[in-house]
Amino acid sequence: MTRITGSTKTYTHAQGLSCCFRQWRAKSHCNMLHGYSLQVEVEFETEKVDDKNWVVDFGGLKEFKKYLEHLFDHTTIVDIDDPEANTFKQMADKKMINIQWVNAVGCEAFSKLILEWLVNWLEGQEPYSSRVIVKKVEVREHGGNSGYTRVA
Repeated sequence: MTRITGSTKTYTHAQGLSCCFRQWRAKSHCNMLHGYSLQVEVEFETEKVDDKNWVVDFGGLKEFKKYLEHLFDHTTIVDIDDPEANTFKQMADKKMINIQWVNAVGCEAFSKLILEWLVNWLEGQEPYSSRVIVKKVEVREHGGNSGYTRVA
């Protein structure tokens, strides 16, 4: 019988991943700029733990944390298809916002973006590349709203 061991790493709302975005396609107030201090939770799994009986050494995730900070810490995240893209660019040019361009906005889109980055990054990291998978990434706006991407 195959046994799967898992672990989770959470960067809480208190971490300071405070960003601003809008869903310009929404027919609600979500089409206006609004901000959150996001929470990111990652689930890892393996069939074989390391010599310390860990799935992942969380101390080795510093580069991943830097990626999250780069993308979400005091940034304005803009969908590349946003019809106001030029307005956002002008604001960035005036140093009014720190802009991050993405293919889509929202917790579901952010979770997919994070999962893809983390999977690619882990592929180059020994000892993880041969034994650890990222099972799920969940992004929370607050206690009531989240989106996730899960590996089936």
